[in-house]
Amino acid sequence: MTPTELAVADAASRARPSEDRVVNDFSIQVATVNGSGSQTANLVLIRSLFQMGIPVSGKNLFPSNIAGLPTWYTIRASKDGYLARKKEIDFLVAMNAETAREDVLTLEPGAAVVYDEPLKLNLLRSDLTFYPVPFDKLVAQVCPDAKLRRLVRNMIYDGVLAKILGIDTTEMDKALNRQLGKKGRAFGLNQAALAAGYEFAEKHLPKQDPFLVERMRETAGMILIEGNAAAALGCMMAGVTVVTWYPITPSSSLCETLISYMKKYRIDKDTGKATFAIVQAEDEIAALGMAIGAGWAGARAMTSTAGPGISLMSEFAGLGYYAEVPAVIFDVQRVGPSTGLPTRTAQGDMLMTAVLSHGDTKQIMIIPSSVEECYTMAMDAFDLAEQLQTPVFVMTDLDLGMNTWMSQPFEYPTRPLNRGKLLTPETLARIGQWGRYLDVDGDGIPYRSIPGDGMPAYFTRGSGHNAKGQYTERADDYVTNMDRLARKFETARQYVPKPEVQRDPAAGIGIIGYGTSHWAIEESQDQMRDENGLKTSYFRLRAYPFTDELTAFIDQHDRIYVVDQNRDAQVVALLRMELDPARIAKLRSVRHYNGLPIDARSISDEILAQEGHEVVSRSRRPAPSGDETAGVGGE
Repeated sequence: MTPTELAVADAASRARPSEDRVVNDFSIQVATVNGSGSQTANLVLIRSLFQMGIPVSGKNLFPSNIAGLPTWYTIRASKDGYLARKKEIDFLVAMNAETAREDVLTLEPGAAVVYDEPLKLNLLRSDLTFYPVPFDKLVAQVCPDAKLRRLVRNMIYDGVLAKILGIDTTEMDKALNRQLGKKGRAFGLNQAALAAGYEFAEKHLPKQDPFLVERMRETAGMILIEGNAAAALGCMMAGVTVVTWYPITPSSSLCETLISYMKKYRIDKDTGKATFAIVQAEDEIAALGMAIGAGWAGARAMTSTAGPGISLMSEFAGLGYYAEVPAVIFDVQRVGPSTGLPTRTAQGDMLMTAVLSHGDTKQIMIIPSSVEECYTMAMDAFDLAEQLQTPVFVMTDLDLGMNTWMSQPFEYPTRPLNRGKLLTPETLARIGQWGRYLDVDGDGIPYRSIPGDGMPAYFTRGSGHNAKGQYTERADDYVTNMDRLARKFETARQYVPKPEVQRDPAAGIGIIGYGTSHWAIEESQDQMRDENGLKTSYFRLRAYPFTDELTAFIDQHDRIYVVDQNRDAQVVALLRMELDPARIAKLRSVRHYNGLPIDARSISDEILAQEGHEVVSRSRRPAPSGDETAGVGGE
């Protein structure tokens, strides 16, 4: 036997028996180096599984500075359709010498490892299955150009995994063609590398681990898309005409994708001219200022940013709130404070954004949890901004915005745009006297005119003003205006997206979550029910201000666990601002803030611990990229 075959046989004799088949229910983590061309290989891998009908999700953990640093990509295959990150890694592809040792030591017994043969990782553990692969030797045979080998090398592990896991090679070829089909030479080299990996595994790597894939039909008719791309598509469908932005991770791809969509679909066919304006501003402050100016002029205007940009936008957010000008702001949240961890996910801007700006300010937030909601809520945001005449913040996060998610195809919108209370001659005749900030209907929302529409004009002031928009420092005028704005915020409860509620009549425990926590919460509910007999109900927030359904849900349960992806339980703080003491006393907190996408097991363990159940650790040791600081804790 060759040294490679001896190593495989030795590891297999000590690993988990191969007859315990695990089909379509495992996670693969690929550990490579940033800038090595691994993105193509990883996308080919996840798309191949998807094309076989297997529910999948992909999580990319990459460095925020330079090429050459470690990067991890995790693919979860789940026959049950779970899409949250799985805490445990079942199959590791170790391509990075810098992290390989630690990556292997964190695996649970019985996991499998494909690794670069010179690393000799099989010497580290006796309870794993190891598959050594001579990547440099194989890539040299298929890629004569030494300069290109590092970009082709990763495709070899796709071929190896195709053989070991049973992935249909025709699906691999189809996925590769989708990625590189228009680049003839690159496609040919990568296809050869794919075949070389498969042939090597076929000859030298007998199957010893339990993980397999088999065809399913669960993904038929579905699509794979990132949240930022879905949001961009929704913005275009919403009729956006002015986009002002400043690049910042992880929101940049939203506007970059929107630019490509608008250039393709929003060019006047007769004149060849753009029917939109997209401006890269000098900073985030200017970006929101431009968007508010465009909104004042009647355009549907937007910007996108992340936490540091939200901080800078504070003053203009206050102007939009107080002068009552519509604008849409996408906040693709990341870890903070300060620069924080630009390529790690969090829900750390919730409290700041809710009260963004100085003085008494309450901003509108809508909170998608899926790529489909990124699409639909983008359209909702523009309607709400004009209905309520105020900035509307769409609160996504890096996990949703920049990772690959499954979805049903998006429906083409059929409802008309809602421009809100625009002053018309008929309305003016009905109400008689008009004032820009006059509450005619008792809902706190005045009628607005747009420059050049033939209706009465007004001065737009960020300073004190009365119902007619006239400058004033009178105490009663200020109080009247602020009370009306508070009344408008109450009206907003009727218009913002309603929560989704899953009520179990037998459950005394309720869970409140929002955004991407949704996927881990649903899986956690199943874990606690199946493993511990603990039944729970679930309330998914989709907007702030909260709606009337919230208090009813709290009243129906003995204890409420609020899941936040931040250290300070920010949505718990928002709930405390609105609830009475009896309801506040029911709140408990589950927090996750290590920068990794939240997983179900962390939620289950924390709730069970607070409920007095014994929690058995399922991890051999903490993960190298941060699980030791998961930061779950109770109130």
